[in-house]
Amino acid sequence: MDGQEPPEPGDGHPPSPGADGYTVPELGRIAEQFQELAWAKDRIEGLLDAVLAISREVELPAVLRRIVTTAMDLVGARYGALGVLHESGGYLEQFITAGLSEQERADLAGVDFPRGRGVLGHLIHHPQPLRADDIASHPSSVGFPPGHPRLRTLLGVAISVRGEIYGDLYLSERRDGRPFDAHDENIVVALASAAGIAIESARLFEQLRARAEQFQRLLLPRLSDLSPFDAAAVYRPATEPNSVGGDWYDAIMLPDDAVAVVIGDVVGHDLHAAAAMAQTRNMLRALLFDRRTPPSAVLAQLDLTLQAITDNPVTTTSLARIEPDGPAWRLHWSSAGHLPPLLVTPDGQARYLYADPGVPLGVDTSLPRPDHTHPVPPGATVVFFTDGLVEHPDHPIDRSLQDLAELAVTHAALPLEQYVTTLADNHPSDGHDDIALLALRTPAAEETP
Repeated sequence: MDGQEPPEPGDGHPPSPGADGYTVPELGRIAEQFQELAWAKDRIEGLLDAVLAISREVELPAVLRRIVTTAMDLVGARYGALGVLHESGGYLEQFITAGLSEQERADLAGVDFPRGRGVLGHLIHHPQPLRADDIASHPSSVGFPPGHPRLRTLLGVAISVRGEIYGDLYLSERRDGRPFDAHDENIVVALASAAGIAIESARLFEQLRARAEQFQRLLLPRLSDLSPFDAAAVYRPATEPNSVGGDWYDAIMLPDDAVAVVIGDVVGHDLHAAAAMAQTRNMLRALLFDRRTPPSAVLAQLDLTLQAITDNPVTTTSLARIEPDGPAWRLHWSSAGHLPPLLVTPDGQARYLYADPGVPLGVDTSLPRPDHTHPVPPGATVVFFTDGLVEHPDHPIDRSLQDLAELAVTHAALPLEQYVTTLADNHPSDGHDDIALLALRTPAAEETP
């Protein structure tokens, strides 16, 4: 050794290597690279989670809102919106927003949603990703409407579906106060690609459901004139796509001045169930004119006929006659494993006509079928429905039945067409099954002959 002191850092000599052969600055750069890799990994995982979240939605409105909220989460944006283009491509016909506080929404009350002017319009006509650090200074800016939050930064990305621009995704104001950067742009562009696929899937879902509903409605009857009674019915398909079902209703005037009402549900959600439903309904109509009464005898003969000449699945149904009974009416019915009818009287009372439900069709033709009767006053409404109206996996059916009874009383004064629509719109079920609902209202006392 020459006795010299070791060189101090920064005195012109190269830095000493560490035990692993790397200098301190090199180690720092490696640590930064690892941090960047970890950050990129987190963003990719976040993007994958976002894509999965969007793809879980099947209803188009839910898909569009999920796109906005997941994009906001990915880049830490406070505000987000998605503008859907009109088919002409010239302006926005729908605008979904997220992130606005209740006060901000109140401030915008009465202000029409943007149609695509200013910076938003720039993205419509130039569908490349747009980043603006100061919206007000952008050449296309036209300012904000009264009550609108004063936004500074913007990240806009077009969403394409099958090669056509569907709409534009807008994000504003990163929560950390920084402007959007290239990393934000890249990840939102990637999300927009997945969003286009999710939107197309949702639109296909809507088409499939519309076709299934159209097919189902073609199998259901149009109610004829049942004067002096008033009758109305509604059918709602299940939320699952391409899922035709076996729910049906019918009501016909019989030669003996009684009205026959039937509600039924064939087990299954496929074309076989739908075909079985149509077959059962047609057979029942013929038997009603041949046998008429009692309802139990009609159902017994229907069960024998179905088992002899078809392979139809198990079916629940309730067959009722509304018969004259002095100055009022009488409900005479028999059930094949079906839910009880709901009687709503003019004085605002509702009660389920619980009775022996019998066994469903297709179970055992040797078992007896009970008949039941109950008086129906003038001006009363009898509601028949399938289980899709009340079944919910999160609570017992008794609770749903109670909710339906309260709903039926609350809206009892509505015209019957509006009444059944209201009951179907506010159903206490989860919507996983078809809904068939038929209501019949007896004439008021002054109308009864």
